Amino acid sequence: MGQQQLLLIILVTIIVGIATVVAINTFSSAADSANVDAARQDGLSIAAAAQQYYMKPTALGGGNHTFDNMDFTKISGVAIKTASTKTQAYNDNGSYKIAPNGSQFTLTVYPSSCYASGNTTTDYHTCDNSSDALTATVRANSISWSN
Repeated sequence: MGQQQLLLIILVTIIVGIATVVAINTFSSAADSANVDAARQDGLSIAAAAQQYYMKPTALGGGNHTFDNMDFTKISGVAIKTASTKTQAYNDNGSYKIAPNGSQFTLTVYPSSCYASGNTTTDYHTCDNSSDALTATVRANSISWSN
């Protein structure tokens, strides 16, 4: 009878250990997914603010139907901090980079969940794996994500 109880205790301990590891992995995956969603939402807010810039006349601080010369200091309404380069910005959700080109611009979003550990020496970061970055092409009336 003592051996059966000992085996049962060992079996229960192993099952609880496995369940704990699975729960930790599931939580980590959900946290990463939530971060990517938050960074994508920030990207959409940046794109909407940039489209407002595009529509405004130059006299009101806008682009007068062009994205040329647009940077993060010229768009408002998004909770981000401008990095040392005015075409780069960041917040707790990730880092953002714009590349204006006339009637459209490319927005690259690097969610903070893809940063390498220890990659915190600067205010602007990129992903270790470039496939983790989100890229959008923003036009005056549309936004298309490539991933």
